[in-house]
Amino acid sequence: MMKLGLFLAGTGHHIASWRDPGVASDANANLGQYIEVTQTAERALFDFVFNADSNSTFGPDDPEMWKRTAVAMRIEPLTLLGALSAMTSHIGLISTATTTYLDPFHVARMFATLDQMSQGRVGWNVVTSSAASEAFNFSRDKHAAHDDRYRRAAEFIEVAQGLWDTWEDDAFVMDKAQGLFFHPAKLHMLHHKGEHFSVRGPLMVPRSPQGQPVIVQAGQSDAGRELAARTAEVLFTVQQQLAPAKAFYGDLKARVARCGRSPDSLKIMPGVVTVVGLTRDEAQEKFDRLQALIHPELGVAALSDIVGLDLTPFPLDGPLPDVPLSNTQQGRQKMVVEMARSENLTIRQLYKRVATARGHRVALGTAADIADALEEWYRGGAADGFNIMPQVFPAGVNEFCDLVIPELQRRGLFRTKYEGRTLRENVGLPRPKNRFVASDIAAE
Repeated sequence: MMKLGLFLAGTGHHIASWRDPGVASDANANLGQYIEVTQTAERALFDFVFNADSNSTFGPDDPEMWKRTAVAMRIEPLTLLGALSAMTSHIGLISTATTTYLDPFHVARMFATLDQMSQGRVGWNVVTSSAASEAFNFSRDKHAAHDDRYRRAAEFIEVAQGLWDTWEDDAFVMDKAQGLFFHPAKLHMLHHKGEHFSVRGPLMVPRSPQGQPVIVQAGQSDAGRELAARTAEVLFTVQQQLAPAKAFYGDLKARVARCGRSPDSLKIMPGVVTVVGLTRDEAQEKFDRLQALIHPELGVAALSDIVGLDLTPFPLDGPLPDVPLSNTQQGRQKMVVEMARSENLTIRQLYKRVATARGHRVALGTAADIADALEEWYRGGAADGFNIMPQVFPAGVNEFCDLVIPELQRRGLFRTKYEGRTLRENVGLPRPKNRFVASDIAAE
């Protein structure tokens, strides 16, 4: 079955969504709305909700850059997921945590705790931080180099997963009569010493009901693909066209196999911005209305951030200039530059394409049109599912759940009930073995 995630966004995924009259301008910090849309997604049987995050908003000296967008309002995501876990029972809960500026013990403990609280429904979106300005909030004077960040990330994941195996599944006996809380032989110290980290352990959280939280990534550069092939279980990707999406899909599945893993152990889920109408004209009108609300200053700022070059000195109706390789989001930069060159787009045309939702594909039309667009990529070998990104919240979420989900179910493409209670069960991922248990090691 097709896998579906709902990419949470307070006001919506269109960069001007907060200006829509039907959108609450403070939605990025509105817990009530987050609960509402997550419960709606659960009723529609989504696999998970996905929450992105960054630890900065502005560059070091340029708050003007984002003054026309709601991006300055962003609440801490793990606290949010804790609240959502108490208000739901089946839907998965995925959040971002950076490996560049956080510590593996803290991250492992926080996600293990959320996995206990949710009874095995949590995933960790591993990022190396695309916002260079995060460095200034963590006592650094510059962003670490791209390849260095990925080497640190690989070791970071290794440490976190080792800590998640601190306890065997049956370690805690809690025998009141014998006064024995746990079996010492079923506790395993990590004793990790590597290039970046030295972590003894143990973690103080029992092993997850699903074994470990699901590892999610979004890297598209060569370094990002290699890390995903070794460690990721869900990959969120930016793809615009079917042929490149199929090539990306085939490349990742082949890399996974070369790493000794089953290709099905990685679910590839491109982001898709959805605009649903009862007619195509209605959907187009909704889209055009928001496009008209993109202020040129904001459009140029958003595009500059993605390509890694300040575009304000260049004419809006001229071509995109040559841009140096970015030290932040190299995969997305490459996709946007290729789009500009292949379609001969001006800066103004390009920012209108990119600012819609950071370069993701747009599916616009009736419920049948949206279902057609998803089915073509799913059956065509370009995706295992999709991260759905409605342009406005909550209306766009309601429209997708009320109109598109029944159409996908009618076609036999999407579930009519949850397969289980954990995120792994529903996404179709195996429960990982404990690396310290002899029987598990022998079975691998």
